Amino acid sequence: MGGTALFLCTGNYYRSRFAEHFFNALCRQRGLAWQASSRGLQPSQENLGAMSRYALDRLRAHGIELGAELRMPMDLQRSDLMEADVTVAVNEVEHRPMMQALYPDWADGIRYWRVHDLDVTDAETALAAIEEAVRSLIEELSAL
Repeated sequence: MGGTALFLCTGNYYRSRFAEHFFNALCRQRGLAWQASSRGLQPSQENLGAMSRYALDRLRAHGIELGAELRMPMDLQRSDLMEADVTVAVNEVEHRPMMQALYPDWADGIRYWRVHDLDVTDAETALAAIEEAVRSLIEELSAL
């Protein structure tokens, strides 16, 4: 079985992008037919480049090179929510209120993790937490 996973964060620049690419790499390694994408609830023009250097560095440390897969951050659209089999917002405290404001009919139907942004925790801690959560999610999805 396979499907689509959608990861959400505020800017679609750091946490959700890392989750997307880490998830996809692990699914490829395990031969699972799941594919992830990611979107932002409030992408910022202040972010430099397509993706956070912290996320890129951590992906490279895992041997994951993006090449042509590297794109600019994208805003969440209703169609993204409709197409996803599983949707995860990476921090409930930040993202549940945003979801309730933007897509109130979807706010209670998605999963929420508790991975803070750089204003609260360092990249090492946040990205390690995402890795653990992604691994757990993949284990759950492979059991379906």
